[in-house]
Amino acid sequence: MKSGFLDKLIERLAKLDPQSLQTQFLRLTQEKGLLEAVFNALHEGVIVLDGQGFINYANSAAANLLGFSLAPAARQPIGRILKDIEWDRILSLDEKAWSELISREIEITYPVHKILNFYVMPIALVADQRRGAVVILRDITGAHEKEMRVLTSERMHALTVLAAGVAHEIGNPLNSLHIHLQLLERELQHLPKATGEACQDLVGVARKEVERLNLIITQFLRAIRPTLPRLEVCRIEEVLQETLTFMRPEIENRDIMVEVKCPDPVPKVSVDRNQIKQVFFNVIKNALQAMTQGGLLTITLFSNDRYLGLSFKDTGKGISSNDLSRLFEPFRSDKLQGTGLGLIIVQRIMQEHGGKIEVHSQPGAGMTFTLFLSLDERRIRLLKAPRKPRTRGSHPKSKGTS
Repeated sequence: MKSGFLDKLIERLAKLDPQSLQTQFLRLTQEKGLLEAVFNALHEGVIVLDGQGFINYANSAAANLLGFSLAPAARQPIGRILKDIEWDRILSLDEKAWSELISREIEITYPVHKILNFYVMPIALVADQRRGAVVILRDITGAHEKEMRVLTSERMHALTVLAAGVAHEIGNPLNSLHIHLQLLERELQHLPKATGEACQDLVGVARKEVERLNLIITQFLRAIRPTLPRLEVCRIEEVLQETLTFMRPEIENRDIMVEVKCPDPVPKVSVDRNQIKQVFFNVIKNALQAMTQGGLLTITLFSNDRYLGLSFKDTGKGISSNDLSRLFEPFRSDKLQGTGLGLIIVQRIMQEHGGKIEVHSQPGAGMTFTLFLSLDERRIRLLKAPRKPRTRGSHPKSKGTS
């Protein structure tokens, strides 16, 4: 700021009487409050830094996006909030640093998982003496998720095209192999006992491999073949219990305990009973395979105004954050007998039911797989109206009086 301007400003202020001076300062205060209200109304986060990287100002959106309190933020270094960024190089106004950060995306996990885009713009706080920067933050989580849905849709389309060839080229030879293995087993019955038993073992191995290949093709087609759900109103806890009853032998063989926490009552939902059974089967199967040395599977049912939720928590080894982001990729499985298609089926069925999936994993402590099914009638919560204060001398009107 030039000294000539300051001299003129002081000269103008000296001519004002106390009342006019108070009026001018009140107007400036009101304008400052208006500007703060405007900045706090923005969806984009705005942070003003001084030349040393300390926060001079932050609006409400920035505090919500990055999870810090506005009051303690004053004079805090930006490096404590946005880490792993070379702020020293940025604030030195290096041209290369600015070009690198014009459109940079970061992923944060606190207070909630978000994808943010931010850019930094240099500003001169006082001409050529103190310099700082403005950080602008935008939440692009929705756009990022939309992009991922488009990529998933394109991937599923490619799988659909591939499925037609796979079903024709592999399915028919497998059926022929299965039939001829059955014929071979009949012929082995006429051989001497020792020779027949040895050949029977070899044929048994071949049959198991044929059945495994057939299972892969069946699951592959089921994962990508669009099948509209036949919705019917049902009690989801009964569908869950039917699935657990069907899987009881495998659960007992793996020495796993299952605990079901079910509130009373559970709201009814409209689902395709068979498809939701398939979802439960795949999710429970995935949890059982994660617990190789026995364990506990806790299934919790809960509801809110929009969804009926089912949480499946196992005590397995869990998976890393890198593997978690690739959980729904086809043909990706760390299990010896896995096809990598079970969760693809779950994802497709849940999408067709208008539901959603959340997955949380803690390496070494297990994984929680939560399904959300939309309620038929979303409940509306009615709040009690505030009681109006009774004015002095007023009395409630009695019934029957006029």
